Amino acid sequence: MHRTFITLSASEVRTFSDAEIYGQLAGKLSFPIEPAQRSAWNYQIKHLRELARDLPDAHFSMEFLIPRMGRRADLVILHSGIIFVVEYKVGSKTFDRSSLNQTYGYGLDLKHFHEPSHERDIVPILVATEATGGQVAALEWDDLRLARPLTVSPQELAPLINFTSRIWGEGGSIDSSVWLGGRYRPTPTIVEAAQALYGGHGVEEISRSEAGAHNLTKTADYVSRAIEGAKKADKKIICFITGVPGSGKTLAGLNIATARQRSHSDEHAVFLSGNGPLVAVLREALALDAVAQSKTSENPSSKTLEKRRASAFIQNIHHFRDEALTSLLPPDEKVVVFDEAQRAWNVEQTSKFMQQKKGQVGFSMSEPEFLLSIMDRHPQWCAIVCLVGGGQEINTGEAGIDEWLRALNRSFPHWEAHVPNALETTIVLPNEVRAPALHLATSIRSFRAEKLSDFVGHVIDGDADAANEVHAELGDYPLLITRDLDQAREWLRSQRRGTERAGLLASSNGHRLKPHGIFVKAKIEPEKWFLAELDDVRSSDALEDAATEFDVQGLELDWACLSWDANLRRFRDGWEMLQFRGSRWQAVNDPARRGYIANSYRVLLTRARQGLVVFVPEGSETDRTRSPQGYDDIFDYLLRCGFMCL
Repeated sequence: MHRTFITLSASEVRTFSDAEIYGQLAGKLSFPIEPAQRSAWNYQIKHLRELARDLPDAHFSMEFLIPRMGRRADLVILHSGIIFVVEYKVGSKTFDRSSLNQTYGYGLDLKHFHEPSHERDIVPILVATEATGGQVAALEWDDLRLARPLTVSPQELAPLINFTSRIWGEGGSIDSSVWLGGRYRPTPTIVEAAQALYGGHGVEEISRSEAGAHNLTKTADYVSRAIEGAKKADKKIICFITGVPGSGKTLAGLNIATARQRSHSDEHAVFLSGNGPLVAVLREALALDAVAQSKTSENPSSKTLEKRRASAFIQNIHHFRDEALTSLLPPDEKVVVFDEAQRAWNVEQTSKFMQQKKGQVGFSMSEPEFLLSIMDRHPQWCAIVCLVGGGQEINTGEAGIDEWLRALNRSFPHWEAHVPNALETTIVLPNEVRAPALHLATSIRSFRAEKLSDFVGHVIDGDADAANEVHAELGDYPLLITRDLDQAREWLRSQRRGTERAGLLASSNGHRLKPHGIFVKAKIEPEKWFLAELDDVRSSDALEDAATEFDVQGLELDWACLSWDANLRRFRDGWEMLQFRGSRWQAVNDPARRGYIANSYRVLLTRARQGLVVFVPEGSETDRTRSPQGYDDIFDYLLRCGFMCL
């Protein structure tokens, strides 16, 4: 993996010809260079010579990898102790918001994830090569010493850097070899990760360089060896990957599927999920990114074509299942990755659906058993990879991991099952292989809060003392609480920067949040909510529409506000679960349904990567469905857990 394509001091720039610099850049690519890329590099090399003349003490790195985003910054300049991140828009006269956010995102990535950059001033700069002038204004610094992005013409870049260095520079220099060799610890969102993996990056490039990436790589290597073993021995295997919330199970599955797709196209590896919003968001994100990347090629692609390609790779598990009802032939796919396998339906729910919705009279298999039977149609080898999360069953009929094991025991004893050592079950399989590499024990969702999932677990378990102890270890991950929703919105707006996303969350049964303008029955458009620009009212960043646990499971925000309703309230030092029916709250006594309510809040509390604020309404003395005492008890309990007043 090349951290940067070329790195040169100003004095070294003068010793190389344009052709030599171009050759070093081109030599790092493993695919043909598109004309647009060739033109861009030629322009940047010419401009580099001017910069080297005007910035004699600078050090330059061209095509610097920004792992979390799966992209490369055009130029990074180290000068007077400051890091300048430069992005060129060759041929552009204007500075569009998307490019500004991209440039700002590069600065955020360095500040958060590149250790030698943590304590350095970082200035992102967008250069439009045909612009007559930018917005050279006073720098606006945030509390982390990251500047708001600046926009300049090419002629203004060197003067801007010299001026900034005189005012803000430390007078010293950054050791370029130490800076380039420093540890990078990126934690991409699942959307960013999917785009990077789909575009050809490896998981080691876009994930953490120690515990997280090592664990993910170890898991991927184990599964790859198991699949190759199945091919050679002509046998059928299933691998279960477990992990704590936010440990990268979906990332691991996407990595396995993309790697098999690239290296073994005849296997038709596919990523399957029953999570409709996740499928929709990932397909849209992959298509949009592929179209954007293709704009620099001779043959730009269309969104229709890229959406079709993405849809073949990421499929809804229910469509895969329904297709198998129309034919008894084996599917094209020899390797399938099932995301959130614990959410597959039990026998009762599957039979009811198949008979009522699909006309399959007498259908008597659980969803895991039917999915296994589909893959078992292959006369030779095949492989299933099941991604299994714990404590995230949020809907009726979700069977959990044990139903997969029972189905194997009952109907498919010839399948070889690779099971993580950490999986606790009383079911013993006849053809079982235990493997510690199949458990992901490190949370990588929030780079600020390694122990967030532990904290949330204690909150949901009702143990305020244990939660408060873990809260002390959460570092600078803000966990705030307020009784004012507008105040929460303002906090979110003040926190989000660049490409970061913020949004409102609420339980799907939070019906008495309606007086505060939160309508959980109003369905969001997941693709727009997670991907649309700030000025689109359907975007999460608009802070108008709240997403429920069904919309966000498996996806993430940077900053979130969770509106907590009375369906999960404190009662005699424990939780009382309720559902709103008609005009009143009703107690939920069924253990499974109580678990769904608890898990819905578990999911919602772990969606924010950088910080969370919880809004607890004041309630109303004149509305019996919004008892102030019930909300006060929730608020007081969360304070005892460690949440701080906003």
